[in-house]
Amino acid sequence: MASLAQELSFEQKLDQLARVAIEVGLGLARGQELVITAPLDAVPLARRITEQAYRTGASLVTTVYADDEAQLLRYRYAPDEAFDKAAGWLYDGMGAAYRNGAARLAITGASPLLLSNEDPEKVGRANQAVSKAYRPALELITRHQINWTIVAAATPAWAAAMFPELQPETALATLWEAIFRTTRVDNDDPVANWKDHDAGLQRRAAYMNEKRYSTLHYRGPGTDFRLGLADDHVWMGGGTHAGNGLYCIPNMPTEEIFTTPHKDRADGTVRASKPLSYQGTMIEGIEVRFEAGRIVQAKATRGLEVLERLISTDDGARRLGEVALVPHSSPIAASGLLFLNTLFDENAASHIALGQAYTSCLKDGDKLSPEELAARGANDSLIHVDWMIGNGELDIDGITATGASEPVMRKGEWA
Repeated sequence: MASLAQELSFEQKLDQLARVAIEVGLGLARGQELVITAPLDAVPLARRITEQAYRTGASLVTTVYADDEAQLLRYRYAPDEAFDKAAGWLYDGMGAAYRNGAARLAITGASPLLLSNEDPEKVGRANQAVSKAYRPALELITRHQINWTIVAAATPAWAAAMFPELQPETALATLWEAIFRTTRVDNDDPVANWKDHDAGLQRRAAYMNEKRYSTLHYRGPGTDFRLGLADDHVWMGGGTHAGNGLYCIPNMPTEEIFTTPHKDRADGTVRASKPLSYQGTMIEGIEVRFEAGRIVQAKATRGLEVLERLISTDDGARRLGEVALVPHSSPIAASGLLFLNTLFDENAASHIALGQAYTSCLKDGDKLSPEELAARGANDSLIHVDWMIGNGELDIDGITATGASEPVMRKGEWA
């Protein structure tokens, strides 16, 4: 007899995803406002999420849509000085909404190759302008002051980038099925499934918090890297209680546990294990060398100019704000797919993030001043960009405060 999961229609799976996004990802409270951002092609999912939010008791749902084609028109026809501007009024409004208690839900799905053929100099300037304008709102997110989450919607452009050999309709359907599977909604009870998964991540984070390693030592192809962890760091995984008291799971899918590294204690060479899709540009073959926490040399086989502009955003862009551990056997890695989307690819491999630290990964971090955070090693930047360094050949050791070395991962799996 076929299981319920096997009998679910596409529409039912879409409804399951919307339900999980609101109930599990956001933990939306009755009477709470919700701000959604989404690409135009994600309208069907955005509408279902909106319906689910109102059924849960949302007081107001506001959706801001992004149009890939309109973005391309800017690069084709806008004057040069336009690329130093961003819609500050929009980001100010988002920040105001969050400060007034709104939740934030982002639907990702834009074309990973959207800006690949555009002028890297203009791309870099435009990204920097957005980073500056969005900074006040982003700080509320990185400090976990609000409940927030990110989910994905399959779009034609994303599907075509992932499956260029398939016909458009088949590519889109294939991507949707991959999203349903990796976000755990193609089963009889996705809410219960997510709660079990969240509990497992919490147990792993608790284990690392008990160990209190001072440094992680990475060794693998092209990688020999020592990364110190911030003073009073806290490992987190799965869900968290936001500053407003609501429990949310920020990324769906998620397979990682993560914490804050020390901004001045990274040394050695790291090679990326997957391409990085950044703001519509593909960066491949990344290899960087750190000294005293700072990137002193960066290489890439494709997109080097964009990478160099990225790490030149500010001083903190050359330093690390997050370190995350993901087993190579995660469902996303096991799928064998390169999603060309950080939400998924970062959960297929252990990774690090350039830029802004998550202050919630420090003991009492959300109560500390910027000066106190810096003293503990938390990085400060306009950006936060994850890139993948894990694979089936990566070994990681934990170094204790006394200098003893213990295996954390072997061949990409928990030791």
